[in-house]
Amino acid sequence: MISVEKPFRILAFAGSLRKGSYNKALIRAAVELSPENVTIEVFDLEGIPFFNQDLENTPTQRVKEFKEKIRSADALLISTPEYNYSIPGVLKNALDWASRPYQENVLKGKPVAIMSASTGRFGGARAQYHLRQTFIMPNMYVVNQPEVMLASAAENVDVNGRLTNEQTRTLIRQLIEALMAWTNMLKCKTK
Repeated sequence: MISVEKPFRILAFAGSLRKGSYNKALIRAAVELSPENVTIEVFDLEGIPFFNQDLENTPTQRVKEFKEKIRSADALLISTPEYNYSIPGVLKNALDWASRPYQENVLKGKPVAIMSASTGRFGGARAQYHLRQTFIMPNMYVVNQPEVMLASAAENVDVNGRLTNEQTRTLIRQLIEALMAWTNMLKCKTK
């Protein structure tokens, strides 16, 4: 267990707007499983408009709120569905807003961990690998392991939206701990 003096703050969001999203279930599990010294704030991407470069210097209040929450978090936790072998447009759109304009890129240097859930047998693996590519330009630092990919999500999330797969629950806890360690290591290297 990593010891920190002040609460470790994670901003978590799912790349899905669906109310019954399996990826939102992973985020809820992360909140439930987080260590005592970790605060996970959940942000819903609902209401973030389509990115328009003409408006990047005058973003909506919802975009400003999103960017401020990223700025004040120690790290990010993103859970993504897989749509057509990639990430959903809503997630890419939110990341575009957060990284623009370039001089106000709130993602720069931000540690991030990713998870995915899918009704298919690969658990969103292809979306995760594509998401990692989108972290290059904003210069984000992604945790490589453990990988949390929940396959057959419909069979592993109950009717109340609770993740029931114990192996995945263990991996989520390990991912949060790895994100804390990664963030602390990065902070030490920048001092």
